[in-house]
Amino acid sequence: MTNQSCQEGFILLGFSDRPKLEQILFVFVLLFYLVTLLGNVVIILVARLDPSLHTPMYFFLTNLSFLDLCFTTSSIPQLLFNLGGPDKTISYVGCAIQLFMFLGLGGTECVLLAVMAYDRFTAICNPLHYSVLMHPQLCWKLVSVAWGVGLLNSLVMSPVTMKLPRCGRCRVKHFLCEMPALIKIACVDTVAVESTVFILSVIIVLVPLSLILISYNYIALAVLRMKSSAGRRKAFNTCGSHLTVVSLFYGNIIYMYMQPGNNSSQDQGKFLTLFYNLVTPMLNPVIYTLRNKDVNGALRRLVSRK
Repeated sequence: MTNQSCQEGFILLGFSDRPKLEQILFVFVLLFYLVTLLGNVVIILVARLDPSLHTPMYFFLTNLSFLDLCFTTSSIPQLLFNLGGPDKTISYVGCAIQLFMFLGLGGTECVLLAVMAYDRFTAICNPLHYSVLMHPQLCWKLVSVAWGVGLLNSLVMSPVTMKLPRCGRCRVKHFLCEMPALIKIACVDTVAVESTVFILSVIIVLVPLSLILISYNYIALAVLRMKSSAGRRKAFNTCGSHLTVVSLFYGNIIYMYMQPGNNSSQDQGKFLTLFYNLVTPMLNPVIYTLRNKDVNGALRRLVSRK
């Protein structure tokens, strides 16, 4: 059989070997998804409606929240559909769209987190020139680069992954059309594809991560030189939130995509994917709002105004 045997669709096995777990997961995934939607929508609305938050930092945070909404929605509704009934299928086009969005949005977030680190570096290390350096045109250009890199990642890797011959192997041992899972069911040697994945992973994952680490090295040195304890506390709170988000996101991404042909357990891969696809986008608004007096103040002002 040729690759044409999968043109009608794929079967996402997901957690189908554990029916009781599926029922529990359905409740938790639905709850987490609703909280993710609510939290990120609130961040976007507050940042747009409160004039005091019309700054580069919250412009980037708004983009991150919008990205997280798209990232989660690209796969969680399909997962809920599969968890809620016996039908585990997804169309070929649906699978291709899901893979395209997943790769694109994941690549965009890698670069966007690096952009946010550069924004914090500029604000703390060059506070007097911050408004001049981080002007609106530059902010839009940086965000455009982030989305452009994600789009390029999808345009390169999605066709390569979807066109792999599968010889009738249409049962994906995952709950979504993720690149490592689709590569594993190919019936040809995938060394060349895996090598391409590794090279792109180095560029899209490790280069932004290196820039983040370099930025925070300079930030740490600048904070330690501050004489004001209040200034140090504010800098640590702001940067601590971003570093927490970076750790949650990059930790899972590096484990999953820097070794697409790894031999780790399938269940481990599923739960890690579920974590960075659902839990991390849900935690982002919580992390930024709980530690941020500006957002909390804006929320109170909006609520009292209503």
